[in-house]
Amino acid sequence: MRRHFSCQSATGCKRSAGNRLVRNLSAPGAILVAIHPIPCFTTNRRAVPSMNPEPSSREASALKWVGKRLGRDLFKPNGVLILNASHRLSPDDLSRLAEHGIVLSEQDIEKPKHESEILRALEQSVSQMEDIFKNIRLKGQIPLLEIRNEVLPAIYESTENVRVFPLLLSLQAKDEYTYRHNVAVGAISSMLGRWLGLPENELAVLTVGALLHDVGKMRVPESILNKKGKLTDEEYDIMKKHTIYGYEMLQSCVGLSRRSALIALQHHERDDGTGYPLRIASDKIDYLSKIVSVADVFHALSSNRVYRAASPFYEILHRMYTGTLGPFDRAILRTFTRRLMNALVGSEVELTDGRVGKVVLINPVDPTRPLIQIGRQFLDLSREPGIRMEQIVG
Repeated sequence: MRRHFSCQSATGCKRSAGNRLVRNLSAPGAILVAIHPIPCFTTNRRAVPSMNPEPSSREASALKWVGKRLGRDLFKPNGVLILNASHRLSPDDLSRLAEHGIVLSEQDIEKPKHESEILRALEQSVSQMEDIFKNIRLKGQIPLLEIRNEVLPAIYESTENVRVFPLLLSLQAKDEYTYRHNVAVGAISSMLGRWLGLPENELAVLTVGALLHDVGKMRVPESILNKKGKLTDEEYDIMKKHTIYGYEMLQSCVGLSRRSALIALQHHERDDGTGYPLRIASDKIDYLSKIVSVADVFHALSSNRVYRAASPFYEILHRMYTGTLGPFDRAILRTFTRRLMNALVGSEVELTDGRVGKVVLINPVDPTRPLIQIGRQFLDLSREPGIRMEQIVG
């Protein structure tokens, strides 16, 4: 029997999404995918702060505090405590403060904590997402409030206050790939969105959508999802349907931007129209979905799986940059590659010929082939196609 999924909201309403169709926008009428009705039910919890892509300027400005910790207690005008010092701010908290006319400033925010403490909190969010996804499979309910108020702040704090490589190392899947992958793609997408200059309101839509990009896998049989060997063609066809299932589960959630739902639908589409499920080309793929596509592939290949070992990140970047893993948005991929490689400057690396040197300059034409200093000599990897970086040694 087919399970109906619903989204926890707090609007005081009950509505049926009705039967809908997803249409291939690149060829109207050419591809129609049935979308089944999903009930949306009420809860007595506080209203979900909307992640509408066009909030007021004040709302957009306030979103920058999500994930930060308060440096002092906050009180209502009548002296009643609202939030304690060291409390990590969520979108729901910002709504409460706005109701009382409280506008935050830098003086209200606690100074960033040590990286190790922030990464521990991020690790806890992996366990939270595991519980959340298991409950989604069991009960068919998406706890949007819990995700926004507990997981989202941990991602924001880590991407703002942790150096790139310690963050990426902590995100590598060691176990429970399915659940860690969602947090990792959320964090990498959020980091990339900042590098691309997204405004805070779009960054929130992106991060929530990235966290839930694979939620449709909760409708894929566990025998397929957890299979240790290679999937058969039939099993792979079932697995690919997670994109449609995810869109179906998210598109009627009150308070969730439609763009977040599109991320679930489109994160396996490719710029040349060779992706799935609708095989749409670049101009029909949402910009946020393109960001998540890059983060999704990068984390998948940088993690150990039962059927293959993790690849070095610079090898993944080179394969993505040269197009061997499919066509991604060039501007997004160029920013991602350049920023990651720039973080390597000053690091010692071992080359495939056994020599060890220091990365001193990133090639603007091909960032994956930097200039290496070996003793008093310099080696330009862009002119040495037979030599590449093997591993980071310091």
